[in-house]
Amino acid sequence: MSRSVEVLRTGASVLVQDDGRPGHAHLGVPRSGWLDPDDARRANRLVGNPDDQAVLECLLGGLRLRTTTAMTVAVTGAVCSLTAGGRAVAFGEPVSLAGGDELVLGTPVSGLRCYVALAGGVAVAPVLGSRSTDTLSGVGPPRVQVGDVLPVGPAVGDPSPAEGVTRSRQDGVVLGLWPGPRADWFADAALATLTTATYVVDADSDRVGLRLDGPSLERRRAGELPSEGIVLGAVQVPADGRPLVFLRDHPTTGGYPVVAVVDVADLGRCAQLRPGDEITFRWRAAPRRVSAEVG
Repeated sequence: MSRSVEVLRTGASVLVQDDGRPGHAHLGVPRSGWLDPDDARRANRLVGNPDDQAVLECLLGGLRLRTTTAMTVAVTGAVCSLTAGGRAVAFGEPVSLAGGDELVLGTPVSGLRCYVALAGGVAVAPVLGSRSTDTLSGVGPPRVQVGDVLPVGPAVGDPSPAEGVTRSRQDGVVLGLWPGPRADWFADAALATLTTATYVVDADSDRVGLRLDGPSLERRRAGELPSEGIVLGAVQVPADGRPLVFLRDHPTTGGYPVVAVVDVADLGRCAQLRPGDEITFRWRAAPRRVSAEVG
C-alpha cells in the first residue's frame, strides 16, 4: 500500500513547506519555504528525515490527519495538545502511528505555527526544485485542503529523541538589525527610534511580511525610489513611516526605502509572533551616519 495521509481538517491554514527555492529572484519568484527553520528541521530529525524534507506548516494548529500505513510523526513549533490514535501523546517527540490512526493538533496557547513532519517527508511534486507553497506568487503546491491525500516518501532513517525545548513563547522578542541600503534616507533621530521604541505586531501580518504598529520613522530625503531588489528580512518603510519586516514570501522588488535587514539568525522568531506581541530592534552594526542634508 502506498504511504500517504488523508486530510480530515485543516484549521486556519496548512501549507507544504521545505527550505524553499532560492536563486529565482530574477524571475520574480520569492524564496518561500518554512518560516521557522529551526523547528521545521527539528521536526524532520525527530522522525529520521534529512533536514530538507518537506513538512506541513500549520497556522494555529487544528490539523487532523489519518494515515494509510504505519508511520512516525512529530510536531514542533507552537506548543499544542496532540492526540494520536485517540490517545494523548507528547509534543516535540517522535510518535508512532498505525495505519488508520488519526493525528489531531489542538490550538496552541502561544506561538502561531506548528510543524508536522512525517517519516519520509511530504512527497508532493516539486516546482522549481522545491515543494514549498508560495502564497505571494502562487508557485508550488496549492494550499492543503480537507479531503486531500498527501503522498509520503519512504522512511530512510530512525526516529531520534527529543532535542531541547521547542521555541514558541515570544516574551520580549529582540531582533538584531544590520544597516540597510537606504539607511541614509532617514534622519538620525529615526535610526535611533527604530532601536529604542517598542513595536506591536499588526493583525495584517502574514508570510509575506510582519507589519508593525509603533512610532513612524522620519525621512531626511524626499522623493521616491525606482523599484530595486528586496532580500529576506528587509525592513522596508512605506509612506506611513511604520516599518515592515519582509518574510519568506516577500516580493523580489520594491520601491520604498529599506532602512535595515533583520539578522537571519533571528528571522525564525517572526514565525511565532501573534498580533499584539511586542518586539524591539537592536543594531548589530551602526548605520552610516549622514550629516549633510540630501535633497
